[in-house]
Amino acid sequence: MKKPNALLGQNSPYLKQHLYNPVEWYPWGEDALKKARSEDKPLLVSVGYSACHWCHVMERESFEDAEVARLMNAHFVCVKVDREERPDVDHLYMNAVQMLTGRGGWPLNCFALPDGRPFWGGTYFPKDQWKSILSRIAELYEKQRQDIEEQAGKITGGIAESGFIEIDDGRPAFGMDDVRTMYTNLMEYMDNKEGGLRGAPKFPLPNNQEFLLHYHQKTGDKKALDQVVLTLKNMAMGGIYDQAGGGFARYTVDDRWKIPHFEKMLYDNGQLVSLYALAYKLVKEPLFKEVVYETVAFAERELCSPDGVFYSALDADSEGEEGRFYVWKERELDAVLGEDAPLIKQYYHIGGKAFWEKGYNILLRDQDDRVFAGRSGLSLPSWQSVLSRAKQKLMEARSRRVRPGLDDKVLVSWNALMIKGLADAFSAFGDEALLSKACRAADFLLQHAMKENGALFRSLQRTQASIPGFLEDYAFFSHALIRLYEVSSEEKYLAAALKLARYVMEHFSVADTHMFAFSPLDGEQLAAPHFELYDNVMPSSNSVMARVLFYLANYYENPDFGRRSSLMLNDLRSRLNKYSSSFSNWGILLMHHLRDFYTVAVTGPQAVDTARRLSEHYLPDVLLATASSEAATKSIDVLHGRYSGVKTQIHVCSMGYCKLPVEGIEEALAQMSSKA
Repeated sequence: MKKPNALLGQNSPYLKQHLYNPVEWYPWGEDALKKARSEDKPLLVSVGYSACHWCHVMERESFEDAEVARLMNAHFVCVKVDREERPDVDHLYMNAVQMLTGRGGWPLNCFALPDGRPFWGGTYFPKDQWKSILSRIAELYEKQRQDIEEQAGKITGGIAESGFIEIDDGRPAFGMDDVRTMYTNLMEYMDNKEGGLRGAPKFPLPNNQEFLLHYHQKTGDKKALDQVVLTLKNMAMGGIYDQAGGGFARYTVDDRWKIPHFEKMLYDNGQLVSLYALAYKLVKEPLFKEVVYETVAFAERELCSPDGVFYSALDADSEGEEGRFYVWKERELDAVLGEDAPLIKQYYHIGGKAFWEKGYNILLRDQDDRVFAGRSGLSLPSWQSVLSRAKQKLMEARSRRVRPGLDDKVLVSWNALMIKGLADAFSAFGDEALLSKACRAADFLLQHAMKENGALFRSLQRTQASIPGFLEDYAFFSHALIRLYEVSSEEKYLAAALKLARYVMEHFSVADTHMFAFSPLDGEQLAAPHFELYDNVMPSSNSVMARVLFYLANYYENPDFGRRSSLMLNDLRSRLNKYSSSFSNWGILLMHHLRDFYTVAVTGPQAVDTARRLSEHYLPDVLLATASSEAATKSIDVLHGRYSGVKTQIHVCSMGYCKLPVEGIEEALAQMSSKA
């Protein structure tokens, strides 16, 4: 019987995968650091996540190999880290590896001094190369210790310096020229044929698309909207989207959205539900609505816990093969689909564009359903009936396959992205079931992940919370709660967001910068502090927190929150137009800070219904506040004194100044409409 290592008792599915490796893994923590200090051994910090294909490959090749394990155990204290549980640790060592090599990824393998300061690292290494590296690092540590100490000092200092944004003493002043420059820069990198950014691999990057949607609304520039529609259509028809079961893979390895890296992550799908729902408001594209509902159905079917919150991810691999759960051989489709097979194979380009490798096909399409139906001599309803029947057969057949592994961590920040996605979907489609799902998940997190004083935990296993929350958790959850308040009119969500923001202001603020630290100042401090600034596959926690403060400043007419948001944005202003893709969420905040941002107070007996009809419109520079009784105006400043008691009125306000109240939605929209 295999003997477990020191990962015994850990909740992370990724750590559990390594529990019986011959490598003497430790979880990140004082036990590992103490052992490294007492034995004067370097740390070998290996970071990954459960759905990572190349993490599995390196485990099979090296970490399960007795000879490799002997080398690792003899010369190093080996630490396994789930990057999703401990993004702070991941940030530290990823920054070090990127500084050393110019690239990063997972698995991440970094060598550090016993005090945690990194001195060398890389990503995936084949077994023989890994053995050579282990021997060489051990020799250097013994014979050239001073050089390693100096290297560690330089790297740690460089990490600390690169992430620290000093205060800009200039007075915040933003103009439309700043936004246009960001837009022009972003469009230079866009793929005008396939959508998204040019080149491969191809990631969805929802923030870029949301920035373009917002820019279109602000300026009327049709090219911005066309780019979003192109991207969303091609993604929805490509292999990155699960054509049979809904939901998106993390990215594609090619430049045509065809060949996915098959893991499915909650954070991608939550953001993409938001994006497709928001885009639907503008273009009313049926495909976008279909994607939203299928993706929500996927999340509920395969990622939803009995408590209504969402698990983290599905693995890329099953049966030892990447993507095996999702791909099809032509003969399999013939057997499963019967008489529908010829038409369905034509629709999904089986044997043609869909062909991948080893006889397998990745389902994809390139035609609108209406167009395909017409070319096939069918009415649209008839074709949709055939397609629906085929998808059901495909899902039934797929259910008999070996399923990909499930990472059943419940992460607060990732759940927040899905909660916001569901709220945005409800605002677009008015489906109460979507709102119910969002509220159920939010209520569970408020009860089990948040303390009375506003402190958050990061991770949950059922009702057991663990790991103090990071800025990402506070920022994403408070943003989701604000959005949920807008669409539900439940004041408790806005009150919770306010409590979270106050906690962040107190516990994450650092001297000499307006940015917030990623880790709370009263929590564990790593070898170098981290300030998350760059928007990537998820928006940066500082950009989201700056947006949250801006929204709360408008709801509660709080100048301190508004000032902090402005100062954060101002300190980054010189960077925004250099590579706009990395600052697109900051760009959304920049557009908020220009003229024509409104908080709309809807009061009166029909306030909730009126607010919901208003939210059906795409209004990125509008916050909604609702009071259907006079009592509901007491706790939110923008509602004070604006309840008439008889009529339902719409007050279009901007930081304390309101236009004359109106009763009709069209009148309110007219008060808000203007182009920069």
